[in-house]
Amino acid sequence: MSRINTNIQSLIAQRSLSTNNATLNTSLERLSTGLRINRGSDDPAGLIASESLRSEKAAIAAAIDNAERADQVVNVAEGGLQEISTQLLELQSLIGQSANDAGLSSEEKEANQQQIDSILATIDRISSSTTFNGTKLLNGSLDFTVSNQSTSLSDFQINNASLPANGGVEVDAAITASAQVAGLFLSFGDDLSLDDDADSVFSFELAGSLGSRSFSFTSGTTVDTIATAINTYSDVLGISASTDSAGGDDGVFLYSTELGSDAFVSIDITSVAGQGGDGVVLLCATDADVASDSVATAFSSVTNAIRDEGQDVAGSINGVKFQGDGAKASIATDSLNLEVTLSSSAYESVGTVSLFDIAGGGAKFNLGPNVDITNEVRLGIGAVNARSLGNQTLEDEDGDDYAASLASLGSGGNLNVIDGNLTDAQTVVNDAISQVSSLRGRLGSFQSNVIGSTINALGVAYENVSAAESSIRDTDFAAETAELTRAQILQAAATNSLAIANSQPSAVLSLLG
Repeated sequence: MSRINTNIQSLIAQRSLSTNNATLNTSLERLSTGLRINRGSDDPAGLIASESLRSEKAAIAAAIDNAERADQVVNVAEGGLQEISTQLLELQSLIGQSANDAGLSSEEKEANQQQIDSILATIDRISSSTTFNGTKLLNGSLDFTVSNQSTSLSDFQINNASLPANGGVEVDAAITASAQVAGLFLSFGDDLSLDDDADSVFSFELAGSLGSRSFSFTSGTTVDTIATAINTYSDVLGISASTDSAGGDDGVFLYSTELGSDAFVSIDITSVAGQGGDGVVLLCATDADVASDSVATAFSSVTNAIRDEGQDVAGSINGVKFQGDGAKASIATDSLNLEVTLSSSAYESVGTVSLFDIAGGGAKFNLGPNVDITNEVRLGIGAVNARSLGNQTLEDEDGDDYAASLASLGSGGNLNVIDGNLTDAQTVVNDAISQVSSLRGRLGSFQSNVIGSTINALGVAYENVSAAESSIRDTDFAAETAELTRAQILQAAATNSLAIANSQPSAVLSLLG
């Protein structure tokens, strides 16, 4: 080399050394941080993809936390409901004890009533004090709010509902088949007319959804007496009797006390002698008149039990076919889960009725990575107190209807155990137990099938997204340590080469002597 002002070999060595130093620094940075992408220049496209995946991871992690928090909320509510269930079972026991009228003194009944009053106060206290992070869970504050409630509705329960951000949901029902009771008509004029034989009797076995019982009447017994005898056992038969005229013919109507396909009236005549009249006639269950297409069967021709069954209401709610059970209609979809009990104005006729509007409310949980209606779950938790449990419309001794609830068992209430109706009291308590059990079952199903499954699914999603993000952004230590070793060798080689290149111009001195 004969030029000293410009050392091309040195420049080449410097450039190579700089490049090798940059490569070495990059490897050291990746190995020390554990990340392949530390800045956008490392991999612009990879950075965009990894940041998007990181966002998904953060959203999924938040959703898992939300689901776990929802599980904790339900656990607290379940704890309160479990204790209320225990109190209701104690109520059931006290009512049963108090019904043993001849074996209990008035003082013992008063003591039982004091216990009942204490239990009712405890139920109200649990309802008010069951809270999570300051939110009361069982006082009705987490129930759905409705507006424009129709008179076609006697009761309703909204379990879940998805509500749009800009408003509520209108709930309409289209009734295609009415709900009916079961019914038969016994026609024998004003009274029984049997053979003159003193041993002649009119005997039959009557069966309903609750049980069966045999009846036997002698000649001359009036239809009113027969109806009264049957009504005495109405609570154990599930059948009520009346003596309205049917087409000008006197007799006894036998109706099931409940609506629906599970309700039935069955009669099997076991003994009849010389009885006149038309026999047994099937009824049109929604009308006071005997159905025009009913077939009359003479009593003497009844060889097998004659039976009539009720009918469940049928139709749809918001376009979804509902499950009918008497006058109750229920649907269960991912956007709407509810049960309504229709009033007679709705279940007796076919047509479309507006039920109510869901305006808001419910315990709202976001159980997905995205904040939208798809991942939103609203769970309705109604009030669980003495005034809200066991709500029934019962009939007093005069035949008038009155509203009753668990609070009616308190001192001074219609259903107290000192001088109240204990049969109705037990009905109310049974309904309250059913309400609480149903709510506990619904919350348990929400925990198991919604929260549990959601946490499992989100956990798998988090793993997969993390793996995808890691493959893009994290350092492959095996490859990077190999790159580090290569960079170290090249750096040493470049350094030695630079030293040699820098010393080569000194050879020019030999030309100067």
